[in-house]
Amino acid sequence: MIKSILARLQQGHRTGRYPNEEPSLPDRFRGLPVLDQARCANGCRACADVCPTGAIVAANGALALDMGRCLFCSECTQACPEGAIEFSRDYRLACAKRSELVLSSPAPEPQPERVLALSKEIRRLFGRSLKLRVVSAGGCNGCEADVNVLGTIVFDLGRFGIQYVASPRHADGLLITGPVTENMRLALKKTYDAVPDPKIVIAVGACAISGGPYIDHPEIHNGAESVVPVDLFIPGCPPHPYTILEGLLGLLGRARSREESARLISETGEAVRKEQAEHGVEHAKRAIRALGAEPLSATADEQRQK
Repeated sequence: MIKSILARLQQGHRTGRYPNEEPSLPDRFRGLPVLDQARCANGCRACADVCPTGAIVAANGALALDMGRCLFCSECTQACPEGAIEFSRDYRLACAKRSELVLSSPAPEPQPERVLALSKEIRRLFGRSLKLRVVSAGGCNGCEADVNVLGTIVFDLGRFGIQYVASPRHADGLLITGPVTENMRLALKKTYDAVPDPKIVIAVGACAISGGPYIDHPEIHNGAESVVPVDLFIPGCPPHPYTILEGLLGLLGRARSREESARLISETGEAVRKEQAEHGVEHAKRAIRALGAEPLSATADEQRQK
């Protein structure tokens, strides 16, 4: 017992600081796709031809990408000779409407700020305590693994009042992964019917949104929306745990917008620079003096006083 306590003390605080701080993402993370049709050569369809799920459409001087179908496999970025498609490090991918998952260049009109939050009445009911029944409707266990890892101490989903439950009778909604196979279609429908009203449905991953790599296969139903209504779409194959967490918090009206996050990052950076400017030089001088030397910037008067 004592050894366990000592080991726990040595480990320290493991829970990430998100959403108070931006999350630390892996170097190879692929986030929100960025399209630049102006880089496309006339008649070039290299990115569309190589896409395994038909997520990209390049025609009539326009370029479009459906994140609901996208596997974030980077085949398109490798095939494009001009870099018309790139993956940013923006992990905020969730959308409340299926149509909002389709990105285009040139954009037909300025894109409005994402709105993920449910109605005020639903948020009043679920904002502090949201119970979700997870349904794997024929998934490969990729999305399921990233959904489950949110319960570990690193992400600690419970601190936001969000929990997974074993029975749909105890749930406020469903979190669905997988392409909805024929063998799972009826089970999903019965599980949805067993959740008391009002209820919400969250589709996680390309399979649950569109069928993913199995799209149009005769034994699947191309995602959850073919069986039940969906309130939130979280794309990816699989989506990063922080992408899922941001979508869940956004659904409850508790996630920051991109503009707000950018502003906070800028303000924090400016505060750090100001502090360094005010105190950094003095700290450096003290450190040099502690070593028994004098700073080069010290004046003759300062040296005489020493």
